This record gives sequence, C-alpha cells and structure tokens, in this order.
Amino acid sequence: MGRKSGHISCKAWEANDCEFEEGGQGRQSRSTEAAADTGPDGGWGWVVLVATIMVLALTLGFPSCVGIFYTDLQNEFHATNSETSWVPSIMTSVLHAGGPFCSVLVEKVGCRATVMLGGVLSGVGMAASSFTRSISELYITAGVITGLGFCFSFQPAVTILGHYFVRRRPFANAMSSSGTALGICTLPFLGNYLHTEYGWRGSFLVLGAVLLNCCVCGAVMRPLPSTKHRGQPLMKRGPPPSDQENERTRKGGCGRVWSFVLASLRKHMAFDQLSNNPRYCVFAIGITWMMLGFVVPLVFLVPYATAHNMEQSQAAFLLSILGIVNIIVRPPFAIVFNMPWFKGRHIYVFAWALLVNGLSNSICCIGSSFPVLVTYVVIYGLSMSVVGSLMFTVLMDIVEMSRFPSALGLLAVMESVTLLIGPPLTGVLVDNTGEYSYVFIACSTIVASSALFLMASFFFLDKKERAASQQETRPKRIICCQLVEMHNPKKKTFKPF
Repeated sequence: MGRKSGHISCKAWEANDCEFEEGGQGRQSRSTEAAADTGPDGGWGWVVLVATIMVLALTLGFPSCVGIFYTDLQNEFHATNSETSWVPSIMTSVLHAGGPFCSVLVEKVGCRATVMLGGVLSGVGMAASSFTRSISELYITAGVITGLGFCFSFQPAVTILGHYFVRRRPFANAMSSSGTALGICTLPFLGNYLHTEYGWRGSFLVLGAVLLNCCVCGAVMRPLPSTKHRGQPLMKRGPPPSDQENERTRKGGCGRVWSFVLASLRKHMAFDQLSNNPRYCVFAIGITWMMLGFVVPLVFLVPYATAHNMEQSQAAFLLSILGIVNIIVRPPFAIVFNMPWFKGRHIYVFAWALLVNGLSNSICCIGSSFPVLVTYVVIYGLSMSVVGSLMFTVLMDIVEMSRFPSALGLLAVMESVTLLIGPPLTGVLVDNTGEYSYVFIACSTIVASSALFLMASFFFLDKKERAASQQETRPKRIICCQLVEMHNPKKKTFKPF
C-alpha cells in the first residue's frame, strides 16, 4: 500500500499538484477558490453579452463614422487637415484616457449606472456638437464630452462581461468584439444617409439620440448576485480600509487630498503590474506603439478615396465592407479561439494578425481604384477581426481578473497619448506633402514594427520561463524519487528521471 501511494505522489508531484504536507485540505481550498471565481457562463450572461455588443458598436465603432463628415467640417470651419483630424483624435484619446475616472465611478455606483451615465454624456455631447460655431468648440463637445461618455460606457461593459464568463471567456470576448464591427458596418451607412438628408449638423443631432441607446444597454447589466464566497457585489465596493488608510483619512488639508489621490492611483492604475509583471509591461508598450497608427486608416480612408474622385457614397461603402467582413468572420474566430489548443498561444496569434494588419496598409499605395481599396479593406478587416477578438483575452491571460479593471485603465491611459497625437501628425504629413498615400506607409511601418516587438518579446519571456521551470523541476524529481525509495526499501537502486 505504501509503495502504491508513493508512486501516486511522485506522479502528482511531477504535475506540480503533489501536496505531501497539505494533503486533501489544500486541494479542497483550491477547489473552493476556483468555485468562488467561477462566473455563470450563461443564463443572464447572454443578455449582458448582447448589451456589450451594442455598447461596443456605439462607442468603439463610432469614430470611424466621423470620416464621412471630414470634408464638411473642413469647409465649414476653414480648417486644415491637421486641425480637423483633432476631432476624432480627441474623441478616441479621451475614450481611453478616462479609464481611471471610470474605475472610480464603477467602484462607487457600479457598472450598470456608469454605463448609463456614459450613454447620457455621449448623447448630449453629439447633440451639442450640432450647434457649435468653431472647430475649438467641436473639440470640447464631440471630442471631450462624447469621448468621455464612450469611456464610461465601454470599459464597465467589458469588465462586467469578464465576470459573467470564465470558462467561455475567450468566446465571449471575441463575440463582444464583433460589436465594433457592427458599428463600423452600420454607422457609415446611417451617417451617409443622414449626411445626404440633413447635412452634418442634423446628422450629429440624430446621432446623439442614437447614442442614448447605451443607457438601455446599461440597464440590463445587473451585478452578479452576492454569495458567501463572492463577498461584496461586483465592482460595487472595494476592500475595507486599513488602519493606515483610516489614519491618513483623519488628516486635514492638502495631506488628506494628496493621500486620497495616491490611494486612488494605486488602486485604479496597475503600476504594480507594470513594474512586477514583465508580460503586462511588454504588452502595454507594444499596444501603445501600435495605437499610433492602428486607427488612423479608418479616419483617412474616406478622404483618401474622395480625393481621388470617388463618390462619397462609394467611399462610405468601403467602411461598410470593412464592418461586414468583421461581422462574418468574428463569430467563427470566437469559436476557434475558445479551443484548448489556443490556450497560452493567444498572444502569438494576436501578433501575427497585427503584422498582417500593418502590412495591408501598403496596398493603398498600389492605387486608389475601387477594386484595389476593396481588396485592402477585406485584408485589413480579416486581420482586424483577429486583433479585436483577442485584445481583451490576451490581457486577461496576462493579469489576474481581480486586477483587470486597473490594468485596463492604465493601458487605456498609455494608449490615449498615441491615439491623441496619431491623426494630427498624419494630418500634418498630408498638409505638407499633399498626398494621402504617405499616411498609409507610415501606419504600415508603425503597426508592423509593434507586432514584431510583441513576437520577439513574448518568445524571449516564454523561453526564459521554460528554462527556469526546468531548473526547478529537476530537484523536485530527485526528491520525489528519494521518497519512492523510502516507501520501497527492498529496491536497492533507482535512476533519476
């Protein structure tokens, strides 16, 4: 009997599951923790998934629609390409930079109320944009207010979806990312129709009413029911304050404010992950660099096409084709990426798709005819589908789910810098050269280089971890064999593994 149990323990130790000291109690505690972290993976989660798809369609897919009104805004306010490109640039930058403020709101009022507040802000911002009299006013209404509303709707929706799905999380994230494709597909059609019927001012007013539907989506994102293992409701309240925090709270004046700011930064910005988690550090740097050129083609595709004598409706149809490609391929990708084989390989699939996405921008340099640009948007759309499907999945693989909101918040702030300066820099390039083709060359170089950086860095980290695990495994195996020898004293010799 002793011999048999010794062999069983040896095999378990090899699998890193051997618990000689803890025994069954350790396995029971781990199973209790796993049960506590497990989401429903169904039920009301499917309703939350549909609502998240709609929120992402109205927020992440909306900035691509602004390109339809690009020429009108230039003519209306007598602005240059660089000045006009600040409108979608500020919108997308604030969408990401508002992450810490969004985290504070989620902690105070929950995901549901934050999403609904975002719907109100984005709707009011776009409606107010229709009454602006200068391009600087448009920066505030369409840029800051609408962008902040998008942030308050988008980030809590992704966060609560990650808690509703655990086992099917890659599938849920990939399906929710199809919301961006849905917005890219439908909003250009809607924007082009409204532009024809009502002009850009009337279009902004109607689009503001459309964005209010985020409030309806937020209303169904109810928090998960509280259990004895879960403790407090999802994202509703933080842990109880420690004695040190209570002591700092009692301080008055500037010290109290400064203590609150530092505590909020530590809690809602994952600086610890940036310094102690090399995978998160590499991913954050690569994504920040990628965002300098990733969304720029969506802003300049319609102006590039119309500048080469393509009709406005036909140019807007290019964005719709891009959205249709995303809608068709993302659901199959969601099923494929949920397969066990892809576990641990998501980052490499993500990086390869990013490389294809970057290189596809060079197709626009071949020509500006409709068939060439259709070929471009199909290849760009296919690679964009993979990138969008795996973005949040890779981040959830890198950090613990409890740290995901703060990790996403810090990553969003870092992205916002490059998102803010990307379109204006390319706008300056167009103003100085008079050619849109240089924009796509620059975007191709930036995105492809970020993909190569992610590939090389994660390959090095994986190789380093495998070498470290092999060094740790060999002493364990020798100890395990010695334990087997102790259980089997008749056996004179043994060979290490």
